[in-house]
Amino acid sequence: MSTATDQIQPNDGTGLPDYPGTRSPGCPFDPPPVQAGWRRAEGLTRVRLGNGNIAWAVTRYEDVKQLLGDPRLSADGRRYPQLMETQQHGKQPQTFPRMDDPEHSRIRRTLTGEFTVKRVEAMRPRVRSMVDRFLEEMITAGSPADLVQAYALPIPSLVIALLLGVPYDDRAFFQTRSAVLMRRGAPQEERQAASGELFDFVLDLVKRKEREPGDDLISRMVTERVATGELSHLDVAMNSMILLHAGHETTANMIGLGTLALLENPRQAARIRDTDDPKVVAGAVEELLRYLTIAQDMLVRVATEELLVGGHLVREGEMLVSGLPSANRDGTFEGADSLDLDRDARGHLAFGYGVHQCLGQSLVRVELQEALPALLRRLPNLRLAVPLEEVRFRHDMVVYGVHELPVAW
Repeated sequence: MSTATDQIQPNDGTGLPDYPGTRSPGCPFDPPPVQAGWRRAEGLTRVRLGNGNIAWAVTRYEDVKQLLGDPRLSADGRRYPQLMETQQHGKQPQTFPRMDDPEHSRIRRTLTGEFTVKRVEAMRPRVRSMVDRFLEEMITAGSPADLVQAYALPIPSLVIALLLGVPYDDRAFFQTRSAVLMRRGAPQEERQAASGELFDFVLDLVKRKEREPGDDLISRMVTERVATGELSHLDVAMNSMILLHAGHETTANMIGLGTLALLENPRQAARIRDTDDPKVVAGAVEELLRYLTIAQDMLVRVATEELLVGGHLVREGEMLVSGLPSANRDGTFEGADSLDLDRDARGHLAFGYGVHQCLGQSLVRVELQEALPALLRRLPNLRLAVPLEEVRFRHDMVVYGVHELPVAW
């Protein structure tokens, strides 16, 4: 066990490694190599986060599970403002991911019915039609193309827009504001402006849905939750904003980065392309989620009391960051640094763990299960249109991926 005296390090971050670290240019799908060293080292590693805060990096699978499942570790941004990348201002309430139970569970329960496996599966034919639409449009426009703008980003943007009841014509507005919120190191004033503009946009939509409800999540929240006093208009707007923001960014990056990983591993790509077994495709998607784990530094907690994490003493008030990409590459999964679409990757932590586990994970799975096979089957000669070293990876974003993906066929 690490003792308190082992942990005395500068409070201003001087000399501490930056989190999450720098990825190796030749291994863009792997977590930063420094994290493998942290994973092997005893205890936890003190790091400096992108916003300047100091935290303990938790990089082993079992330690991350403990961290995310322990109620003594808080996600509450009101109690611990250092947890917030963008400080709330004006009329914006707190989002449910930045609350602790029981309040977190109370608000999350108002949304879980929209994302059950049964409900999401009922959406599959609609998702498939969207995949076919954007794939056809990309092919018609001709080779080469930027897969991100032509395919990876439009699919989840339209899916989440239809689910929430957000006009798809407004996609440029919500995509650009979301990109600012995802950019690591963006000036606080710029982040607050983007957050405020996106919130006001959704709040106006909530009020419109109250007057003219439709068959969508926001309308149901207004008619079923606001009308009874369970939630306020502001609550619905803030949590719908989070769903809109996260609901297209994460899936878009998994489609883009997943496609690139498959192009770089043609034998693995063939497992998806050449099968008509949905179970094989579903298993392949789980392995891609594990292997790529695009959430880089989103899950930060504060200890509400002194405790041990991985045998390491953490003091009350100290911050900890969950290294999901590293945790999914440790010895829990044999040969974890290899992409193996026949692996049983169930139990991976790509969606987090515990009460805050990703609400929309069933929807993400359906989108990936439809988007990746359709692309590989329709375009069996799909290839990178530039050398791999010219691909711009999202090192500057809290969600990893590619900024563009030039492809040809």
